[in-house]
Amino acid sequence: MSKKIFFISFIPVLIFLTVGSLLFFGLSKNDVLPSNLIGESATKLPETFLIGYEPIPKNAMVEQKIKIINFWASWCAPCRVEHPNIQKLADMDIKVYGINLKDNSSSAIKFLTKLGNPYDGIGTDENGKTAIDWGVYGVPETFILDKKGKILYRHPGPITKKVLNKKIIPIILSHQ
Repeated sequence: MSKKIFFISFIPVLIFLTVGSLLFFGLSKNDVLPSNLIGESATKLPETFLIGYEPIPKNAMVEQKIKIINFWASWCAPCRVEHPNIQKLADMDIKVYGINLKDNSSSAIKFLTKLGNPYDGIGTDENGKTAIDWGVYGVPETFILDKKGKILYRHPGPITKKVLNKKIIPIILSHQ
């Protein structure tokens, strides 16, 4: 009888360990969220912008350079974490365009004033329609586009130094 009780009491622990392992290993690979847009031409960009900042040019998607589209918000803690790495991309002479998602304009301006503005142009997406068209799950989310405006890569979550050096920069270098 005691072996049966031991076995029954062990089942919840086994279930907990199994579910915990699946969650840990599943969530640690946050860049495997599928995107149907890889290889497709980029969708439209927002027509509104932050007052006092350069808008995203209408011809941005057809510029003959690699481009980056970064969805961000001032209320997003991971956006603050990735901001220095977005600046590093801008320092590499890569066109980086920001889309401020569902944010208050004055908060977004304070964010950029405090942390710096790495963007060559900034659009605003107050209602989230542009983000939906791009298939954005949440902020931050970054897309790399080739010289013809086709989406090469999508990265959900913050761009860390590791992601920057092991994924983003190699993709950029291989398409310049």
